Amino acid sequence: MTNHCCEAMNSHVDVRCHEHDDVYTCPDTLIGFSAKFQEYGLIIHDGGTASVIIEFCPWCGRRLPESQRERWYDELERRGIDPWEDEVPAEFQDARWLDSLTRNHRTDSAPDHP
Repeated sequence: MTNHCCEAMNSHVDVRCHEHDDVYTCPDTLIGFSAKFQEYGLIIHDGGTASVIIEFCPWCGRRLPESQRERWYDELERRGIDPWEDEVPAEFQDARWLDSLTRNHRTDSAPDHP
């Protein structure tokens, strides 16, 4: 589970409705969070899955993390994966892809020890 900017954001992102399986069909769910893109959005309850991306928390005012959407597509392209045509690996369905890049970057930039 992701720890968000404040308790209010935690409670709004982690709403679990007993009547609706999908956050987009639950009128009580206001905020959506995409782990794979690290994006927050105000859900538009129009029968689809649209949301308006937000950059600041509506409750505490903190700046939210920068979207990783472009980086996600760039990393898939670098691996030769077309997300519209090819099967997208499971680690790209959540934040694991980003965690692995961060770990690899730390390993690559670590000084060599004799």
